[in-house]
Amino acid sequence: GAASATGYYGAASATGYQGAAMSSGFEGRVMGKEGNALFLVERHELNGPVINVWAGIAGRDGIKADTWYTLKDGQPVEC
Repeated sequence: GAASATGYYGAASATGYQGAAMSSGFEGRVMGKEGNALFLVERHELNGPVINVWAGIAGRDGIKADTWYTLKDGQPVEC
């Protein structure tokens, strides 16, 4: 399964097996079960240009499963 959010403060979560969640809107956020892929885009303003991107896997490299993340200064932070 896959989930995406593109709007203002959009949120996407991946709760199934080997899923993916992506948020490309202003101040978007993602969450996933252990092993799911997470993708974030950072913008300074609504409909503004992309300034940073990040991809990771829930449960690896300090990214917690079942936890919401947003992108700030190019780094995923809990929200």
